[in-house]
Amino acid sequence: MAKFTFKGRKRGGAEITGTRSADSAQALAVALRQEDIMMVEAKEKKGFDLSKIEFGGNPTAKDLAIFTRQFSVMIDSGLPLVQCIEILGDQQENPKFAEAVKTIQREVETGNTLSEGMRQSPKIFDELYTNMVAAGEAGGILDTIFQRLSVYIEKAVKLKAAMKSAMIYPAAIIFIATAVITLILWKVVPAFTDLFEGMGAELPLPTRVVIAASTFVQNFGFFIIIGIGVFGYLFKAYYATPKGRYNIDRIILKLPIFGDLVRKIAVARFTRTMGTLIASGVPILDALTITARTAGNAIVEEAVYNVKSAIEQGRTIIDPLKESGVFPSMVVSMIGVGEETGALEEMLNKIADFYEEEVDTAVADIMTAVEPAMMAILGVIVGGIVISMYMPIFSLVGQLAG
Repeated sequence: MAKFTFKGRKRGGAEITGTRSADSAQALAVALRQEDIMMVEAKEKKGFDLSKIEFGGNPTAKDLAIFTRQFSVMIDSGLPLVQCIEILGDQQENPKFAEAVKTIQREVETGNTLSEGMRQSPKIFDELYTNMVAAGEAGGILDTIFQRLSVYIEKAVKLKAAMKSAMIYPAAIIFIATAVITLILWKVVPAFTDLFEGMGAELPLPTRVVIAASTFVQNFGFFIIIGIGVFGYLFKAYYATPKGRYNIDRIILKLPIFGDLVRKIAVARFTRTMGTLIASGVPILDALTITARTAGNAIVEEAVYNVKSAIEQGRTIIDPLKESGVFPSMVVSMIGVGEETGALEEMLNKIADFYEEEVDTAVADIMTAVEPAMMAILGVIVGGIVISMYMPIFSLVGQLAG
């Protein structure tokens, strides 16, 4: 059994921390829940153990989506559960995934449930997945649950890809532009500097500025690289703390353009996850706990936990959603209507569909706007450097001609 340090909340809202041994984080969450403690965070205490060294990559979300879709088709076709698992295990190319499926098969053959078998591989089958499977087993609708899971995973992958595209593309352009400018300042400008020193001419201000920048890069370039690395490490360490994550996520939501995109992604993820869980028969309090942990943003996570506390106190969903300031008024109103009419899961899925389309549109707009803007900025900077280097030459030619 592994050792975990955990942070949780009691029913009254008081925080509790400690260290426990458990087979997995999911098993720890179940044990704590029996003590009326809701687990917020758990980290495994890791020590050096040669037996735990793993080779090969983890299965991707696409692998999991295909597995889930195939499982749904097999169960719907009437194949026995153990046979379905055996077939799926034999056809997995990823060794970790194949071993996980074989573990599920052994657990089911010894009399355990499918969800219990999946909980033995928490890195592949997360809490959302196993809870939905457990609900499907209890309701006798495993085929339907697997269909919903496959749709959910596919949409989640698409949403994550959209966010990566929106963030990585501008970052890549900035990196390339910085590398080009640095190379010019480091290798090209010094050649002109030697030429100008031999001429002994008075240099224009733009030329002096570029030469000063070139000198700075040559003298302190190594320290700049170290400074960037240290800053990245400190930023990552700060973001790993609860306070740091909360402050940075709050700043991200307030950023122009990208903040609005992150907000739309958070709303789409929240509504899709919540709608899928409720439609699958997962109890609403458990669904809120799982949704909070998969929110991907500390501000949204806090808002969802506030919703959970409000429901435990007999209040409605919409009050804490309004107070969070994260969710648009239209979303809050639609969720309120769904809660009143008893069609909450349908309303949540409709909101998710709408915001996923909004995310696609926003990403396309960002791509359209960023590319020409970055190319124009790069052109101005590089062109400015080139012109500043030729200005003394033009001046000297003019003097000679005069």
